[in-house]
Amino acid sequence: MQKLGNYITGHWVEGDGDGQQLYNAVTGKPISTATSEGLDFAAILQYAREKGNPALRNMTFQERGRMLRALALHLMQHKEKFYTISYQSGATRVDSWIDIEGGIGNLFSNASLRRKLPDETFCLDGDAIGLSKGNTFMGHHILVPKEGVAIHINAYNFPVWGMLEKIAVNLLAGMPAVVKPATVTSYLTEAVVREIIASGILPPGALQLICGSAGDMLSHTNSQDVVTFTGSASTGLKLKSHPVILGESVPFNMEADSLNCMALGMDVEPGQPEWDIFIKELKKEMIIKAGQKCTAVRRIFVPENKMEDVSKALKLELGNTIIGNPQNEKVRMGSLAGEGQRQEVRSQVQKLLASSQIIYGALDSVAVIEADEKEGAFISPILLLNEHPFTSEEPHNVEAFGPVSTLMPYENMDELVALSKKGKGSLCSSIITANPQIARQYVLGAATHHGRILVLNNECAKESTGHGSPLPLLVHGGP
Repeated sequence: MQKLGNYITGHWVEGDGDGQQLYNAVTGKPISTATSEGLDFAAILQYAREKGNPALRNMTFQERGRMLRALALHLMQHKEKFYTISYQSGATRVDSWIDIEGGIGNLFSNASLRRKLPDETFCLDGDAIGLSKGNTFMGHHILVPKEGVAIHINAYNFPVWGMLEKIAVNLLAGMPAVVKPATVTSYLTEAVVREIIASGILPPGALQLICGSAGDMLSHTNSQDVVTFTGSASTGLKLKSHPVILGESVPFNMEADSLNCMALGMDVEPGQPEWDIFIKELKKEMIIKAGQKCTAVRRIFVPENKMEDVSKALKLELGNTIIGNPQNEKVRMGSLAGEGQRQEVRSQVQKLLASSQIIYGALDSVAVIEADEKEGAFISPILLLNEHPFTSEEPHNVEAFGPVSTLMPYENMDELVALSKKGKGSLCSSIITANPQIARQYVLGAATHHGRILVLNNECAKESTGHGSPLPLLVHGGP
């Protein structure tokens, strides 16, 4: 049985004890254990500050950018190894492409940003500002790297992309990182980190890895550190409220539960290209990564007079989806990341059923190929219907982190904008329409409550990356 390693203070170290058992999400069989018991978290952070930070701070932006590019090229050479491991998480080849090559793409994108930055260890922020009549007294804003460490506490759904999208930023900025992946899929993160360390591309102390609990790590942070968190809102709030985080004013960036929505414009009729785009995009958002995406569509808003047609079309598409062993090329949706995730999705759907009804799928049964639905963490796509979205709170407050979406009607544009805002701030939203005025009204009305809004029509659909794709050159986050 493999025991995952922790890469700390320049060495691979196993934690004490047996640790947490990790399972193949498709077969249910144990594959490894993970533990961080016995690690000295104060020493880990201090090593990053004293070893990794000076090494990165002394590099120019150009040198850091070239370092990221070299790392991206190296990881691309070993990507097939990562794909093989990724199947164990229930991910199909397409799912894994988003995670693995999408993650590496973040390294390439951030590496290219060096062209906009100086060949210096610092960066000027704007032009010089004259502060006197003769301009002999002037001011200039400069940006320099912080002297601490970036602590990344990541989610289980994207064990590669989740890490690489974050470290690309802190490495370019001149800060080292300590990465704490979600334990359930940490075996894939560990494999990538082993390849990163073996490459020798990063300076010592620039990257450390914790497989297991974060222990008392936050107790040893200070004002020069940064913490990023991706996961549930409840856990994020608990960490953000840590007395040392508050007392030291440690910057804390949190990406948590998000009830993202997609809307069909009132102008779109069956048979139009935009109609097909809408149905196709919805299906994709429900089945890619088995719905385990922070950006996945949880709320579907449709004009009241189109509800029946949309329901029929979407149910037909979902019914054609082959579910099962992700290594089978016919499979379009694999399993959830583990049994714990399946139980959590079922529990959340039960809460949604307080005001909605299932119109496609089932909680306790699903047809799969080349797999056992009970041994693996498989679940059916679940499409719910809620006919009273203004008086029902569950669809706007409860997120089932799986292939689950709720269909809801609206009567006019004012209602659509109001419903979108009931998510209380979401990562992203999309509207599919061929009418520029409808697009304008929705974007301006809903912008305050969404990190980004995608306007999708027949003209841009071919080149668009779609509703759920965060792009490294754009701001990705909450409103």
